[in-house]
Amino acid sequence: MKDIMGMMKKAQELQGKMQEFQQNLGNVTMEGRSGGGLVTLTMNGKGELTGIKIDPSLFRDDEVEVLEDLLIAAHKDAKDKVEAEVQGKMAEMTAGLPIPPGMKLPF
Repeated sequence: MKDIMGMMKKAQELQGKMQEFQQNLGNVTMEGRSGGGLVTLTMNGKGELTGIKIDPSLFRDDEVEVLEDLLIAAHKDAKDKVEAEVQGKMAEMTAGLPIPPGMKLPF
């Protein structure tokens, strides 16, 4: 019975930490870059795009396809960084809890 009460207490603590974490996701920012820094995108922890910087050298008619590809690559880079940061924070919060392997939080 002690184990169940301990698990319940830890679950409540985790719930509080999860709520705080989700509220703070908007404050996390990551930059994704492509083309050696010709394109930089900024994204918050909620996956919202918050900024774009494009080197002026890419504003030529014959560079449109290159620019489009660089935007996609920079977005993927930023998204991957945000996801890694979120997963790292989640792992810290759930350390010591008996969560099955492969289970992703938040649900």
